[in-house]
Amino acid sequence: MKLSVIIPVYNEAATIAEIIRRVEAVQLPKELIIVDDGSTDGTRELLREIPPDVGTVLFHERNVGKGAAIRTALEHVTGEIVIIQDADLEYDPNDYPALVRPIVEGTAQVVYGSRVLRPDNPYSHLRFYLGGRLLSVIANLLYGIRITDEPTCYKLFRRELLKGLNLQCRGFEFCPEVTAKVARRGIPIHEVPIRYAPRTIDEGKKVSWKNGLYAIWILVKYRFVADEGDRRPSRARARRQAVRASKRRSRRDGRTGI
Repeated sequence: MKLSVIIPVYNEAATIAEIIRRVEAVQLPKELIIVDDGSTDGTRELLREIPPDVGTVLFHERNVGKGAAIRTALEHVTGEIVIIQDADLEYDPNDYPALVRPIVEGTAQVVYGSRVLRPDNPYSHLRFYLGGRLLSVIANLLYGIRITDEPTCYKLFRRELLKGLNLQCRGFEFCPEVTAKVARRGIPIHEVPIRYAPRTIDEGKKVSWKNGLYAIWILVKYRFVADEGDRRPSRARARRQAVRASKRRSRRDGRTGI
């Protein structure tokens, strides 16, 4: 199975070359799809120098958001498995083999890399750690799931599943949106421990408390209001659909004299 690595990038001139090198070094069949989301710090110029055989590089003319960059990349993926990779060196591509294994072995369709399940991982600030745990608790309560790290960057999906979620996200709300829509479909989320080397706000960390509040709203919204395709039909609804289908067949058979 080929792994499609989506790398959304915004103002990461200091780290973009190194994260590409690290991803390339992983011994797995893979492709890179890099989307620059309107960078202004020289990242775009660095990406334009990347040889075509390294990966597909796409550009947004202005900054739209991480979710929008991921949606742009999804139009170009060809691998059976898709992973999201931030460009800031917080997450280690050497974890890819362990992350893809459950999907390759057929025991999972969705895998999250959990920073919490590796107790020796540091965290950049207590509020980021507690915010992540809070989002996980809220997701678990709302959707009846059991995950430890909802806002993790490392989320892997079968390509057809991810492309079928009808994503609407533009920013960091990609994470709660996919969590909510996967959970509504009743698809288990498998977690694998991963390494984590957090950076500080001074070093360029972009997530703020406002993103956390918006993530909570997205989790709540999709619990009660969602696209029709995200809902699992209830038994009663399924029976009604079966009865209507049977009546349509009867009417059709009566008209044709069968």
